[in-house]
Amino acid sequence: MTDAAVEVRHRPAPVLVSLRGVSKTFPNGTVALSRLDLTVQAGEFLSLIGPSGCGKSTALRMLAGLTEPSTGAISWTGTRPEIGFVFQEPTLMPWASVFNNVWLPLRLRGIGKAEARPRIEDALAMVGLESFAASYPRELSGGMKMRVSIARALVLRPPLLLMDEPFAALDEITRSRLNDDLMRLAAELGTTVVFVTHSVYESVYLSSRIVVMAARPGRAVAELAVEAPRERDEDFRTTPVYAETCRRASRALHAAMSGQDAL
Repeated sequence: MTDAAVEVRHRPAPVLVSLRGVSKTFPNGTVALSRLDLTVQAGEFLSLIGPSGCGKSTALRMLAGLTEPSTGAISWTGTRPEIGFVFQEPTLMPWASVFNNVWLPLRLRGIGKAEARPRIEDALAMVGLESFAASYPRELSGGMKMRVSIARALVLRPPLLLMDEPFAALDEITRSRLNDDLMRLAAELGTTVVFVTHSVYESVYLSSRIVVMAARPGRAVAELAVEAPRERDEDFRTTPVYAETCRRASRALHAAMSGQDAL
């Protein structure tokens, strides 16, 4: 097939983790997910899109081990890797410097500041904040705070990075810049990324694959490949491939919001 976005049936990349028949019911009776089937392939940039309340964030938290499925299974290929998690809000410690905020995951693993320093400095350099190591969160812009949060997630060099709408609260220019930075970092580190967003346009710009989820109870109802090189810049947004993929993803999302399975 030569379409810009096509139904994905088989991919050559090895599977990193699979969710099979995963459901989640919270103690208050809310059914967040219902028999979700999802695979994450090593090295891909996978975006999850869907209406609010469709279980996207719940799926991420399950992958991170922060909550367990009510039914179904999560299966890792080999040993579960180190995982980085970037939340919608930066969740920085206001009393700690940028350096100490990034040090936190290493400190929790018993790594002292002196030993951790090269890794922290490297992580800050990756996000362009090496000159702000001594600054405090109150002295940073929203975009800079998010860069610190990303550096904190990357300081462990995780093979898998989970991101829950990290750029939703940012202005369009900052969001666009961080999109570009994220693609560059993922390529440089060879990191697998699972990214939650409400934006069709952001998902198409960033992703190699997009999974559309239906409204609660959440389940996957469409899967699209973005048939474009992984190295992209702003010019990609003006290409026929981008426009056609956005059209297909938007159509699948609208079908999901109206209760129609798009698969």
